Amino acid sequence: MENFAGFAYLVASLCFIMALRGLSSPVTARQGNFFGIAGMVIAVVTTLAKPEVVSYEMIVVGVLIGGAIGTFTALKIQMTALPQLVAAFHSLVGLAAVFVAAAAFYNPSAYGLGQSGEIAVASLLEMGLGTAIGAITFTGSIVAFGKLQGVFRSAPITFRGQHPLNALLGLALIAAVVWFCREQTAVSFWVIVGLSLLIGYLLIIPIGGADMPVVVSMLNSYSGWAACGIGFTLANTALIVTGALVGASGAILSYIMCKGMNRSFFSVILGGFGAEEGSGSGGASGEVDDRPVKSGAPADAAYFMKTASSVIIVPGYGMAVAQAQHALREMADALKAEGVKVSYAIHPVAGRMPGHMNVLLAEANVPYDEVFELEDINSAFKTADVAFVIGANDVTNPAAKTDPDSAIYGMPILDVEDAGQVYFIKRSMASGYAGVQNDLFFRENTTMLFGDAKAITEAVVKGID
Repeated sequence: MENFAGFAYLVASLCFIMALRGLSSPVTARQGNFFGIAGMVIAVVTTLAKPEVVSYEMIVVGVLIGGAIGTFTALKIQMTALPQLVAAFHSLVGLAAVFVAAAAFYNPSAYGLGQSGEIAVASLLEMGLGTAIGAITFTGSIVAFGKLQGVFRSAPITFRGQHPLNALLGLALIAAVVWFCREQTAVSFWVIVGLSLLIGYLLIIPIGGADMPVVVSMLNSYSGWAACGIGFTLANTALIVTGALVGASGAILSYIMCKGMNRSFFSVILGGFGAEEGSGSGGASGEVDDRPVKSGAPADAAYFMKTASSVIIVPGYGMAVAQAQHALREMADALKAEGVKVSYAIHPVAGRMPGHMNVLLAEANVPYDEVFELEDINSAFKTADVAFVIGANDVTNPAAKTDPDSAIYGMPILDVEDAGQVYFIKRSMASGYAGVQNDLFFRENTTMLFGDAKAITEAVVKGID
């Protein structure tokens, strides 16, 4: 049975690797999902077939409860709430790691770890690390969920002495793990849990909305490493490999995103280390900006774009909120029927999680060859007649290049201001998720189209037709 289980876990691991490869491109993403599902089915069935399983009744009850919740959530969740959902799922992975570690500590014989008080140091270390990473992931993901959902303020929350406190808590956590490995007491275990929960909270609160997509990716990595650590405790090869794949891929994605946003990878990991304590963001949302702006009507935008030769569409979170992706596709089709070249420009962190805009555009059947990443299309704005911005705020803000005091300074942006004419759909003049006013609103070549993104886009379509 062990040989069969090892072979099956190997097949499952290969499926997970193929899933990651498939998910690297929108063209193969569906195939990647199928590989992932197949790998998970193989891993679960193999685990259930092992002789160590003694209570199928409890497993069935758990599957029914979890499956019902998951099915209900999948049917009811809106595309705009996917970032919050991902953050919430990460918190559950972290909490599961803590529960498994607690079960293994209090009943080690059931996991083949020996008797209470006589657990091997290596197993205790695996258990302690899995617990710590899992608890950090749990509270960190809860905070990320709260920021994305609007329960907590999206701006960085800092206080004097924050970084020294985090460092002190980190050292205390290391000492607690050593204490746990030496003494094997329940008190030391729960000290690890308590310190980790607090660290997870303190690591995420100082990270602002502009960096939240990186945080979601980073927490994904944490959840993978937590699963990997518990995999060692359970001596489960599939869990070890899967956790390592998730942890490594999440860390690589976080690094790529930090590099693309001109952010320090270690700064994000360490909870915004290096940011000024107690400082606010330049151009905060509470500041009144009385600079004049130009506003227009959808009919005017339709006429101008209909006579243009090149239009670049820049989608953002506002498009997701209004569910305007299908109307946007109709507008693009209408423009192409008039002989206009249409392209889509996607910023790496547009929306509130990696790939958010790509998923929405794919849902509307936007051709993949019309969608371009920042580095591939930024130079094209200089020759574009129109940049049509639909709810993308922080990722188009020129202050990222000109204002050293801005919270988003140094983040690469889409150079929409270089287009001949910019039409910007927005409900109001409120600042973006990062709490920074967008200087693009006040540019001479920018015309604001105030209102619901879907309604305005549909009006533009009527104007083109």
